Formats: sequence, structure tokens, C-alpha cells
Amino acid sequence: MAEPIDSRVAVYIDFDNIVISQYDNVHGRGSFMKERARTGAGKTAARLEEATVNIGAVLDYASSFGPVAISRAYADWAAPANNRYQKQLVERAVDLVQLFNTSGTKNGADIRLAIDVVEDLFRLQDVTHIVIVAGDSDYIPLAQRARRLGRTVIGIGVTGSTSGAFQSAVDEFSYYSDLPDTTPDLPDSPAEIEEEVAETIPQDADEVAAAVPAVSSRRAKAPATKAATAPANTADPKKAARALLLKALRVSPTSDDGWVVASALKQQMKRLDASFDEKKIGFKSFTDFVKTLNSQVELKEDGQARSLRLRDRV
Repeated sequence: MAEPIDSRVAVYIDFDNIVISQYDNVHGRGSFMKERARTGAGKTAARLEEATVNIGAVLDYASSFGPVAISRAYADWAAPANNRYQKQLVERAVDLVQLFNTSGTKNGADIRLAIDVVEDLFRLQDVTHIVIVAGDSDYIPLAQRARRLGRTVIGIGVTGSTSGAFQSAVDEFSYYSDLPDTTPDLPDSPAEIEEEVAETIPQDADEVAAAVPAVSSRRAKAPATKAATAPANTADPKKAARALLLKALRVSPTSDDGWVVASALKQQMKRLDASFDEKKIGFKSFTDFVKTLNSQVELKEDGQARSLRLRDRV
């Protein structure tokens, strides 16, 4: 059954702005222009990797305000600094708006983005939240106009490159570095370890002794770091679903003591991954699924009402 729609979100990303700002934040103010990093040539290729923007974190945070109805990213997608993100953006159903650099320095993203926002506000009355991913003071009139039209405006910018006046012009503002982590590590519980051992043990009893050490060996060789854009673990749907629940908890609005209503949390999980269904992975109910994360998630039951929170927030 589709969830009731009380709010709908539109996300607009000044992609050049965010890429340049993040590069300067990591490597020093003005570094992007000084090093001509837009070309991605020579050492700047590695330095661009160090300053990678996790677009998933931005979109997941935006979805915490409601279903995302529009998501657009504005940039010159022929530039190597930007085109390395195209696959990631397309996989998240973001519309890529091509802006050609006609002046040698500016691509006109602020003007095109503002025109699109105003047009969408008048055309789509059900859009309640506007997320502007940028930090430029040029977006202040846009934020003010959207608020006058009765929309809630959320701003996302990069530390050190965001106008204080822009922060004041929106209803809510977050720095990119403060967005909830959308790729948390998921430590294996004892039950998962036993399950993996059981799946690894061969039918031939003579090989049992060799199977368990093989599992431990794989764990020991697992990389300690995680990539911001790593794909979900499709080989283990239960583990992927547990990671999705933790991600949803981190981006969901909570009460002062960290609780999230279970039904709202499941809606958030569906926004992050529309294919989620606890029954498809062998659970009779959402509550049964939640109980498999007892070491990381606290469940509070009050009659038919159920709420959850991360144990590390207690």
C-alpha cells in the first residue's frame, strides 16, 4: 500500500559549486582554480578522489523530509571533475542538466536552477520542500521567494564556502560534513557469524574442519575502510536490509531522545530503497526483522505502537 503523501521534496544541486567547494575545503581555499582541477589531469585526479562528494548522503538526507519528487544536478558534465559522478547520479535517478561554460569562468547554474525552481513551484503545487544544495549568496532571492510561496526551504552547503546570509535565508541549513553517515559499518552479530559458517560448511563431513577457518580467514582479510559510493551487498539480502535500516535511522527525524516511530522508519526505508520488503527476505513482520538487530537497535513496544532508536544514541 502506498504511504499517505503529506509532503513532497524537490532537490536542486549546483554541482559545480559543491565539487569546487569540497575540493577547496579538503585541499585549501582557492585550490580548485589554482590547480585547474576541473580537467582532472595529473595529480589533480588523485586529489579529486580525496575530495569526493557522496551524493547518496545528500539525497538520503533530503528524503528524510518526504518522498523526493524532483532531483536535478546542474553542471558542465563534459568536465572530468564532474563526469566521474554521472553513473552515481543516474543510478539515483537524478536528472543531469547540461550547462555549457560560455564565459570561461561561470556556467550560469544559479540562473538556470532558479528559473527551474520557480517554474516547478507554480506548476507543482504538491511540492512542499525545496532542497538547495549550494552555498552561493546568489540563491538568497530564490530562497526568499520559495518561502513567500509557502514552501519550506532547506539549504546544504560546504564548510568554508557557504554564505552566512544564505544560511539565514533558508528554513533549515546543514553543512555537507554534518549530514548523517549513509554507509555505516555493520558489525556481524553472533547469529550472523553462525549463519555464515553454516552456509560455508560443505555437505561432505570430512571438509567441515577446513570450512570454519575459511570463514575466519575471509573476515581477517576484509578491508578496514569503506568507499562512500560502494554498492549494496546484493549477495546477502538480509545483511543489505539491516544496513538499510541503520541508514534510515540515521537520516530520519527523531524525538529529543532519539526514538523513531516504526511505521515512519519503514516508509523512510522504502524511500531509500523502493524494493525493500521484509517478507521477501523471510520475515513475517517488520518487528520480527527489527529484532534481528537487537545489539544495535533498541525497540520500544507500547501496545500496538512501536518505536526504535540506535543504541549508540542512548
